[in-house]
This record gives sequence, structure tokens and C-alpha cells, in this order.
Amino acid sequence: MRRSHEGYGLFSCHTPFTPPTTEEDRLSWLRLIRSRRVGPATFHRLIVEHGSARAALIALPDIARAAGLSDYTPCPEGVALAELRAGRRHGAELICHGTAQYPAALAPLGDAPPVLWAKGDLSLLERPALALIGARNASSLGLRMARRLGHDLAAEGQVVVSGLARGIDAAAHEASLGKGTIAVLAGGIDVIYPRENAELMRAIADQGLLLSEQPPGTEPLARHFPQRNRIVAGIVRAVVVVEAAAQSGSLITARQALDAGREVFAVPGHPLDGRAAGCNMLIRDGATLVRGADDILQGLGTAPPEPAGAGNDATAGPAAIVRPGASAAKAPPLADVLDRLGPSPLAEDQLIRDLGRPAAEIAAALLSLELDGRIQRLPGGLLARLA
Repeated sequence: MRRSHEGYGLFSCHTPFTPPTTEEDRLSWLRLIRSRRVGPATFHRLIVEHGSARAALIALPDIARAAGLSDYTPCPEGVALAELRAGRRHGAELICHGTAQYPAALAPLGDAPPVLWAKGDLSLLERPALALIGARNASSLGLRMARRLGHDLAAEGQVVVSGLARGIDAAAHEASLGKGTIAVLAGGIDVIYPRENAELMRAIADQGLLLSEQPPGTEPLARHFPQRNRIVAGIVRAVVVVEAAAQSGSLITARQALDAGREVFAVPGHPLDGRAAGCNMLIRDGATLVRGADDILQGLGTAPPEPAGAGNDATAGPAAIVRPGASAAKAPPLADVLDRLGPSPLAEDQLIRDLGRPAAEIAAALLSLELDGRIQRLPGGLLARLA
């Protein structure tokens, strides 16, 4: 599914654009984008109108007065200098719009971040990339699908991009780690969120790439997540949604992808599982249905046609990955067990592998849920969640 993409050129006039080349230039860029009421679109407009960040900073107070703000002061030089030092102290590099290192797919968008902090393997930004996103409270089947897609797409040379959230995002990063994965952060490049992904974040910094447009030390707020999602959608050629509720951040990312002219793919789910509602809606509205990585690669014209009679087993995949720091010493909360189940039957032994817990502890949790009428045991050792 693709929406026509027009009117996203940044520079509609003939003012020459020169990316920052000196430390002083980079400092001026940081000061401008960190100034009050200057977002990415306003930043680009000011650069076009005034020719440089330094000239725009000089003009800002007069522009603010004309808008009714009499006490406006641009971001102080000391604040921007402290950000530069903090980013480099954490081993990150500042990438400015218009430079060779800036993601080429992201650059033409009207709200492209003027600056990005990057930590890790910058060469990943030069490779073809796909976003793999979905629910935080993902089911076991959803997590298995995310791992399979992440593994298979990375094996085909695609960089897997996601947002380092729990659930589908984390599974996608884990499966593609070492082959090519980029995590776009809602907070600062040095801020671990959620805390359970601390080891995964460190591994991505070592074997993949972390990206953020926020200053180091920024704790993620609600408004930062849609901003992060537009970067996820902007640096890829397509977005793949594995599980998503009807009202979810993943659907926002899918809409942003359409607005940016990207392809959208979705994995179908059981109609009674709320976590599949968003994906099913996307497919209804024209997104390409995904059974496996081949569907995505063929949809993008990068894989040979599927042989006649071949099919994809959406429930297959690599062995379950135990999350870093997972412990078998403590029984899982009932909510964790319940979140892995949906209306589609799941084998109990697969649930045990997915949770990475001793079978006896999970059996106790399942008994409690069964007695509470929240799950149902089916023939063949299968489990299903009751509505």
C-alpha cells in the first residue's frame, strides 16, 4: 500500500543550501533547532530564508517580536556546546542534514530532523532498510513472527529498523542483531528505555546503530514517540506491521510511512484478537499481506517469484530467544503469561520456550488462569485465550 508523496521538497526557493562544515557551524545548527518554538519544519524554512543557521539566529528575536513575543532569546551557545560535549562523551556522533552520512531516504521529507545523534555502525545507513514494528504486549505468535521476519530479512541483506520498545520491536532487533539493525530512540542517545532493554540497547550500540534526534540525557515523553516514529518510517523503503491494535502507535507509523511514499505490509491475525485489529484494517485498506519475508521482498521487487505450490508457515521461526537478563528463578506474573496468548491456539511447550521459564512455574500460572476462566486448554496440548 502506498500513498502518493508530493510537496515534501525542503527548499522551494533558490537560496543555496550549505550543510555545516565546521564546529562553529554545527554549534549554530544545534542552537537553532534547540531554540524555543523552532521545530524541524521551521528550522528548514529559516535556513532557506536566511541562508545559514547563524543568520537565522540573529533574525529570530525580530521574527519573534513580530509574532508577539517580546522576550524571546535563542538557545544560548553554552547549552548547545554542552550538548555537543555530552554526545561525544557517550561515544555518539552528530549527523547534520545535508551531509554525506545523513540518511538519504530521510533527507527529502519536510520535517526531516536537522540533526541526529548516532552511536554504532554508521555504514548501516547506506544499506537498504525495512521497518519492523508492532505491539508492546505482543502474543507469542506475534513475537515468533517478528523474530522470523527479522532473521530472514537481515539474512537477505536488509537492515531491520525499529523503535527499541518492548514486544515486537525488541524481538525484531534481537533477531537481526549482528546482521544489521537500527534502533531509533524516543529519548536521548544515552537514555535506556524501557529499562528491560538495557542489555539489548548496549548490544545494538556495539553491533548495530542507535539513532536519536533528542539531546543526550532527554527522558522520553509522550510527544517524543510520534516524532521517533516518523524517523523510523522515513529512513526505510517499507514498513512491516506484525501486531497492532486499532488505536496504536504502530498505525501512526504506518500512516507516516504512507505520507512519506513508503510501502506498507502487514501480518494478518485472528479477528477476535484485538492485537491483530490494526493489521487486519491495514490489509483491508490495501496493505500487502505478509506470510513471510519472501512476501515482503517480492513486493519490493528484490526476490525471485515464489515457486508454484510453495507457501509460508507463519507459525514457524527460529528458536525462541530468551531476553537478556531473563531469570528462571521467579514465576512469571499471570499478566505476562496471558499477554502471550490469543484466540489462535498456541502449544504449551512453545509458550514455555517463549517465556524462558521453568515448566512447573508456568504450569502453576496456567492452572490459575484456567480456573479463573481466562484461558482454555484444547486437544493436542494447545492453549487459547478466552475473550
